[in-house]
Parts: sequence; C-alpha cells; structure tokens
Amino acid sequence: MIRTWVKTRAWQKLSGSWIRLAERLVSSTWGYQRVGENITKGVPDMHEAIDCYREVRQGMYGDLGKAMEGCNQWPVNPPDLKPIMEEYISLCTELSRKIMRGIALALGGSPSEFEGQRAGDPFWVLRIIGYPGASKANGIGSPENDIGCGAHTDYGLLTLVNQDDDITALQVKNLSGEWISAVPVPGTFVCNIGDMLKIWSNGLYDSTLHRVINSCPRYRVCVAYFYEPNFDVPVEPLDVCVQRTGGTKKFGRACYGEHLVSKVQTNFVV
Repeated sequence: MIRTWVKTRAWQKLSGSWIRLAERLVSSTWGYQRVGENITKGVPDMHEAIDCYREVRQGMYGDLGKAMEGCNQWPVNPPDLKPIMEEYISLCTELSRKIMRGIALALGGSPSEFEGQRAGDPFWVLRIIGYPGASKANGIGSPENDIGCGAHTDYGLLTLVNQDDDITALQVKNLSGEWISAVPVPGTFVCNIGDMLKIWSNGLYDSTLHRVINSCPRYRVCVAYFYEPNFDVPVEPLDVCVQRTGGTKKFGRACYGEHLVSKVQTNFVV
C-alpha cells in the first residue's frame, strides 16, 4: 500500500531532469548531490541524489550533532514534492517501528525493546537516488564506471528500499561471499539490516553488505528510507542477545550519532 502510494504520487515527479531542480548547499550534506559527489571507500559513486535528514536544530545534541545541524533543501519545482515525501517519511517511520517490534520478539526480547531510550525518538535519513543508465559502445554496455554505489553497509537499524520494478541493479553479498542480485519484486520493499542492529543483536542480525550496479541503459530511480536509533543513544549488545550467543559481548559500545557523523563526513566531495 505504502509503496504503491509513493509510486503513483511521487514517481511521476522523478523523471528526466527532476533531480537537478534541487541545489546542494556548499559544504553541506543536505540537499542535492551531483553524480560522483558521493564517495564509497574513496571511489566516486555513479549516482545523483537528494539527501534529507530528520532536521537537527542548533544545539539540539550539543557538539555531537553540530555537523548535522540544518534544514532539508527541497526543489522549488515540483511544488508538491516536499509534502508528498514528508508524508511518505511518516508512513515509513510507522512501518519500520512495527517491523522492529517483530525483530525484537524474534530476538527473545519484549516488543518495546527498540522503543524508549533506544529508538523511541528515531532519527531518519531519506535518499532519493537516480542512477544513470549504462553507456553503450557498439551495442555492448561499457560504462566508464558501472558502480552506481560501492559496497557498504547501512549505518542504523533498518532500511526500506523502494526501487524500480523492472530494473535489477541492487546486489547483496551472501554468506558464501558471492554477489547476488536482489531482483525487484513488485509491491515490496527490500529491507536491509544496519550496523546498530548488528551491535544490539550481538551479531544475530548481520548488517547487509550491498552495492548497486545499473547495467541497464535506462535511468533507475530508488527511494531509500533509513530508520535509525535515537541520535545520541549508546548502543551495545542487549543482554538477551548476549545470552543467546554464548555469553560474550562481540561488540563494544558505540554511539549512533558519532557513527553517522563519521560516515557522512567522509562520504561527500565538497
């Protein structure tokens, strides 16, 4: 229902030169980024995007949140893209909260394990991403750099990936170390596990290593919603998960906000 809604109301806004209607602020992670401005492990990614975050007011998280302070930069045209996407974010937040309740039960905890001080006031990130089609030479696809987004894991709890139904580009690495395609299934999201859930679950849930290679000649659109913990929460393995994995904590304490900022500050050409 949610996925159908965004495709019918927002997808028509995201065609041709739609993404170029937003301008990225200088030295900022907010708003539009051009092809090659996003960096994964030192290599420019072949996509363009509009990046939106839960807005952080000045002083909201002290020094921890200073790098993330700012406001979302929406295109002037189309004028209704902002309210459409804000409603989409609200729907995805509620859906993600319900999924996390199920994950909490699967881990042996209470349904509210990821509420309250852990993720009761969740941070979120939204990326509206456009992947240029592969170039052609003599009828054979030969893009200069066919990596739309390099191999990485997501930073938080859960990601809802809303991708084109008819272009297979997302790949995940399986337990055998092989890259396999996440073939789109109409009417569904792809759900990725993030780094913070890996820590909280003491490795029972592993963060999903994935990448994007658009070998199709057509432009591909993806909307990725990232459901995150509370921004300033300390994250360490849950007791119930430690007990289920031999009694030893496999990960030390992390802070989600610090983890996000460290990633964001090395992910962009500014």
